Amino acid sequence: MRYLHTMVRVKDVDKSLHFYCTLFGLEEVRRIENEKGRFTLIFLAASGDLATARENAAPCLELTYNWDSEDYTGGRNFGHLAYEVDDIYALCQKLMDNGVIINRPPRDGHMAFVRSPDGISIEILQKGASLAPAEPWASMSNTGAW
Repeated sequence: MRYLHTMVRVKDVDKSLHFYCTLFGLEEVRRIENEKGRFTLIFLAASGDLATARENAAPCLELTYNWDSEDYTGGRNFGHLAYEVDDIYALCQKLMDNGVIINRPPRDGHMAFVRSPDGISIEILQKGASLAPAEPWASMSNTGAW
């Protein structure tokens, strides 16, 4: 398992970059603009993590800017933790066998979401290429929110 990123939602990209980069000292390592999903993802890394972040896309702070305005209340500005794993199906099975609800099953063999006992959303990503779709995951529906 490898730590990837922590995601926080931001309302103003310029103000956020000023804080995280200019004042706090993080550096932007990549940016994704998604017109269809109407969001921008900006990945930042600390100076000591820059080489690793550029090569391995981790460890990073992910700033998520949703183009449509939304007031984030109740901690909605904090998104999720993300971890890369060797076998997403095996980990999800272990979690499910131990009573953890798979909120977003790995239907695509690539991504799943679960929640910690305290309600923290955790994104699980398959290392390397996605696994071939398999049951019970392929036909499992989403449960709750992540």
